[in-house]
Amino acid sequence: MKIKTRFSPSPTGDLHLGGARTALYSWLFARYHNGTFVLRIEDTDLQRSNKNSSTAIMEDLRWLNLDWDEGPYYQTKRLNRYNEIINQMLKDNTAYKCYCSKERLDELRENQMAIGKKPQYDGYCRANNKEPIDHKKYVVRFKNPKEGSVVFDDKIHGRIEFKNQELDDLIIRRSDGSPTYNFCVVIDDSDMDITHVIRGVDHINNTPRQINIFKAIGAAIPIYAHVSMILDANGKKLSKREGALKIMQYRNEGYLPEALLNYLVRLGWSFGNREILNLNEMKELFTLEGISKSPSAMNITKLQWLNQHYIKNLPKKYITTHLQWQMQSENINTEHGPKLEDIITLLGNRCNTLKEMASACRYFYEKLKGYHIGAANKYFHNQANTSQQSLEAMRTELTSIIYWTPIEVQNAIRRASNKIVGGIRTIGMPVRVAITGSPESPALDITLYTIGQKRCILRINEALAYIKRHKSL
Repeated sequence: MKIKTRFSPSPTGDLHLGGARTALYSWLFARYHNGTFVLRIEDTDLQRSNKNSSTAIMEDLRWLNLDWDEGPYYQTKRLNRYNEIINQMLKDNTAYKCYCSKERLDELRENQMAIGKKPQYDGYCRANNKEPIDHKKYVVRFKNPKEGSVVFDDKIHGRIEFKNQELDDLIIRRSDGSPTYNFCVVIDDSDMDITHVIRGVDHINNTPRQINIFKAIGAAIPIYAHVSMILDANGKKLSKREGALKIMQYRNEGYLPEALLNYLVRLGWSFGNREILNLNEMKELFTLEGISKSPSAMNITKLQWLNQHYIKNLPKKYITTHLQWQMQSENINTEHGPKLEDIITLLGNRCNTLKEMASACRYFYEKLKGYHIGAANKYFHNQANTSQQSLEAMRTELTSIIYWTPIEVQNAIRRASNKIVGGIRTIGMPVRVAITGSPESPALDITLYTIGQKRCILRINEALAYIKRHKSL
C-alpha cells in the first residue's frame, strides 16, 4: 500500500502549535514510508476563511521546512464534485432533504435538553420526506444507520466504538447549497486516496460520522491516529487564539525552525531517551507507535534550551541568515559593524534566542543612547575620579595600537590595568560601561576588539565627557 497522508488546515487564522505538530507528524509518517504528503485547504466556511490565512499557513510550513508533494488543494474549487456526490446519494436514498424550520429545531433542542437528553435531530423529515407546499428551502442530511456500532482501531488510542443511535443525521449540504465539513473531508480523502489520517483528538467524535459516509458511498476507509492535546503550563488546553501559539510568533521571538521542529516532535512522541533530533533523523525514526496517548505539556524552558543548542551547533553561516532577518525586524542596520558570524561566536553561549541576541548586540552597530542607570551611578557618579583615570589610561593604550588584533587588545588592557591601583578589577567595569552602556557583556577584550578601535576610543571620550559634565553639577 502506498502511504498517503494529508494536512488540511482551515484558513480561519494563523497556524498554531497544535496544527504545526499535526502537520509534522503527518509529514514524517509519509516520509518514513516514502509516501506522499498532501496539503489541502479546507475553506468551505466562507464567512471565516480568508486567502491571507491560507498564504500565511503555507509560509509557516515552508519556514518549518515541511514541503508537500501534492496541493495545495482548495475545497472551494471542488464544490461541483461535492454536489455531484450529494445528488447521487439523494438518488441512492443514503441522504434526504430536510425542510424543518429553525424554530422547530430550536424547540426540539430545548425539549431534549429539558429532559436531560442529548440534543440531536429526531429524523422527522427522514420519515416524512415530502416537500411542503409553502416551504421550498431545505438542507440535505446524511441518512445515518440506526442500528449497530462504528468500530475503528485508532493507532494511538486503540479500539474505539460509537453506537449509531448516538449519531444523528448530520447536515451534509446547507440551505444555501454549500457542503459541510464532515462531508467534504470524506470525499476529499477518498478522491485523494488518503491512507492515514493523523489529526488532533478533538476530531475523534467526527470519525464515526465520516466512517459511515465512507461506507455509504462505497469508499475505502483510511486508518486514523488521533493525537492528544497540548496543555499549557497550568494544565489547561492550549487555545489557538492565544498569540504566543502562532508559529510566526516563535520566529519573531528568535527561535530557529530546527529547534521548534525538534521540540514539536518530542511533544507527544519519543524514541528512547533521545532529546536532540534533526529532521533527517526524525524521518528515519518516526512511527505512530511512538506517540503517547497522554496529553503533552508546554515547556518554554525546554524550547529555549533546544534553541540555544541549535544556535551553538548549526553552521554559523546558516544561523547568520536567520539572525539577519531578526536584525532587520529590530531595525538594526548591520552595514557598519562586525560580521554577524562574529556576533554569533561572541553571544551564542549567552543567548537563548536570536531576538535576545539581536537586542544584546545592538551596541555593536549603533551609537549608545545612554548608560545603565545603576552602573552609571556607581562608576560615573560615585566613583567618578577612579573611573576617569581608568578610562584615560585605557584610551591611551588603545590609541597606541598600530595593528588592531585580539592579542594587541589584550596587551592594551593589561598595560592600562598596570597603571591603575586595583588593576583589572578597577579598570574593567568603567570601560565595559563606557563601551557597551551596560555592566554586562562578553569578555572585555573580545568586546573591544569586535566593536573596533575608532568606535572604542570615541565611546571612551563620550564617557569621559559624561563624567566631566556630572562632576560640574
